[in-house]
Amino acid sequence: MDTTHLHLLLNHFPIIGTLIAIVILAYGVLVDSRRTAKISLAVLVVMSLIAIPVFLTGEPAEESVEKLPGVAESIIEDHEEAAEVAIWMMAVLGVLAALSFVNLISSNKINKSLVGITLFVGFITFGAMARTGYLGGQIRHSEIRQGIMVKNGLEGNQEQSTPSEKDDD
Repeated sequence: MDTTHLHLLLNHFPIIGTLIAIVILAYGVLVDSRRTAKISLAVLVVMSLIAIPVFLTGEPAEESVEKLPGVAESIIEDHEEAAEVAIWMMAVLGVLAALSFVNLISSNKINKSLVGITLFVGFITFGAMARTGYLGGQIRHSEIRQGIMVKNGLEGNQEQSTPSEKDDD
């Protein structure tokens, strides 16, 4: 397994795992379940840790796909810029989740202010991670690029056509 494969394998975890964990955390706060809140906070910490190798394998993954036909440097750059924002947001979320977890262990009740901040940052972080994943998917999945101009190998403002569109001409 190379770094590109590792990047593609792991990148879904921080996106989906973060969403699941913040929904479960919201439920735990709503029903005042410390156990549920602790489990979801632990998952958020794990997702923030998984985001590190995802980010670190991004550059080697770029090297392996940037010269492939149909891959636009502009799409890779957009994905990379989104990833830089998302990794910092995941770091903040991981720290907040760890602090909230420690607070739950040392306290008899949920600190709703701290957990509320963690939830708020969690939803924003999920959005940043989902956007990063969406932009990353566009690198090799031309079917989700609607309206995006591919600059590599195409002249002017032509849109990339699919094989079936070329056959119709």
